[in-house]
Amino acid sequence: MGRSTLVRLAHSDHPIASPLSDARVDDLLRRAVGGRASVLDLGCGDGTWLLRALRQHPGLTAVGVDTSDVGFEQTLAQAADAGVADRLTLVQGDAREYAGDAPFDAVLSVGAAYAFGGLAPTLDAARGHLAADGLLLLGDCFWPAPPTQAVLDGLGGASADEYLDLPGTVDLVTRHGWATVHGHVSTQEEWDDYEWAWTGAPARWAVENPDHPEAREVLAEVEKHRDGWLHGYRGGLGFVTLLLHPGRAAVAGG
Repeated sequence: MGRSTLVRLAHSDHPIASPLSDARVDDLLRRAVGGRASVLDLGCGDGTWLLRALRQHPGLTAVGVDTSDVGFEQTLAQAADAGVADRLTLVQGDAREYAGDAPFDAVLSVGAAYAFGGLAPTLDAARGHLAADGLLLLGDCFWPAPPTQAVLDGLGGASADEYLDLPGTVDLVTRHGWATVHGHVSTQEEWDDYEWAWTGAPARWAVENPDHPEAREVLAEVEKHRDGWLHGYRGGLGFVTLLLHPGRAAVAGG
C-alpha cells in the first residue's frame, strides 16, 4: 500500500494532520487570517486548513502548495459545495520552489518543516512570501525532555538533534528575527485524540474489508505505528504552534 493511501485513511477521522483540537484550530485560524485578504499554506497536505479558513472568513483567498496532490480532488469538491472554490487554489509542487504571487497577508506551515529541511529554512522560506505586516502560523515538534532511546525508536529511528526543546525552539525563532505573538503547546489529550484517530480509522477499514488485498498490510502498519507511539514516544514528543510577526528585526534595529 502506498504511504499516501494509508495517510488518507488515517486522517479520515481527524482531518487536521496535527495534534490540535477542532476548537484550537478555529482559534489559531482566527488569529492568523481573521480580517486578512490572502493566505498561503506551504506544505498544505490535502488543503484542509485552507478549506476551513475559507469557510470561516468571507473574502479570504487561499493558495496551498504540496508535493503530493492526494486529497486535492476531495477538498476542491468540498470547496465547491461550500461555495468557496473560486477562492481556493491548490498547487502540486515543491513548496521550497513555489514562486507564486506575493506577498501574502498570512502564511501557514504546520507540521511541514521536514519538507524544508528543518525549522530554520522553513522560517526563511515563509518570510519570502509574507507581507511586512503579515503573520506566520508555524507548527513543529519539540522535545519536552531529552529523548530516550525508546522515544527515538518509537519514531522510527529519529535522532536526538532532529528537534530542539521548547525554549530552544522559541529562541531559534527569535534569532531569525521573528516576534512570537501567540503560541499553543498541544496537550496530551490532543495528542491522544490524534493518535487514536490515526490508528483507529485505518484499523476499522481493514477489519471491515477483510477480503481487500491490502487489508492485512494496513492493519500491520497501524499496529506498528501504534506500538511506536504507546511503547515509545507517547509523552516524549511535543508539538507547538506559534503565531509569528516578521517585524522583530526592524524593531531591534531601531
